[in-house]
Amino acid sequence: MILEVAILNVIPGKEDDFLKAFSIAKGIISKMAGYQQHQLKRCVENDSRFILLVEWDNLTDHTEGFRKSEAYGEWKKLLHHFYEPFPTVEHYVEV
Repeated sequence: MILEVAILNVIPGKEDDFLKAFSIAKGIISKMAGYQQHQLKRCVENDSRFILLVEWDNLTDHTEGFRKSEAYGEWKKLLHHFYEPFPTVEHYVEV
């Protein structure tokens, strides 16, 4: 299992719109091959910051399967305009 971790800094004032868009986008990612589950959490100290945690069967399910799919285009259209700066995404494994 691979854990995708993304810190999402949403443009202040756009948080509610982001959450509405994410409620649609989560239906896109959850249908992808290799997807296991996800969590979206909001920062207590900064209302505009979220963390997205996605569990994948393996790295290529995310980097190749999802990011090179038509579904990723829909995901981008729904969510990417909310971020400033654009998030860095990292992948983690159990130790």
